Amino acid sequence: QVQLVESGGGLVQDGGSLRLSCTASGLTFSSFAMGWFRQAPGKERVFVAGITWTGISTAYSDSVKGRFTIPRDNAKNTVYLQMNGLKPEETAIYYCAAARTGCYVGKDVGKYDYWGRGTQVTVSS
Repeated sequence: QVQLVESGGGLVQDGGSLRLSCTASGLTFSSFAMGWFRQAPGKERVFVAGITWTGISTAYSDSVKGRFTIPRDNAKNTVYLQMNGLKPEETAIYYCAAARTGCYVGKDVGKYDYWGRGTQVTVSS
């Protein structure tokens, strides 16, 4: 079955950096668009970044543009989220998601077909 496994979360200070990884199995990774979302306690899950199956096109939420990047390595079935300049308000569980529509880089949760279990990111002030 399809599995998406996130890793790389942890505790970091205000202004620090983390790199999250999401490794997929059970699907043809290179044909799926991938996305990262986050969910803070008591809040809805929101889009952070997305990348098409080729990696040519990416999209970011306005709040992370210029600080986060979403590279992928199709040979390793892995997508990353490089996060720089982290802020305390970005403390959340970060989820990776896969969309069969390989060209999709949008923020619609419903467009993503598979989800990981998430990894906790805590930014201390």
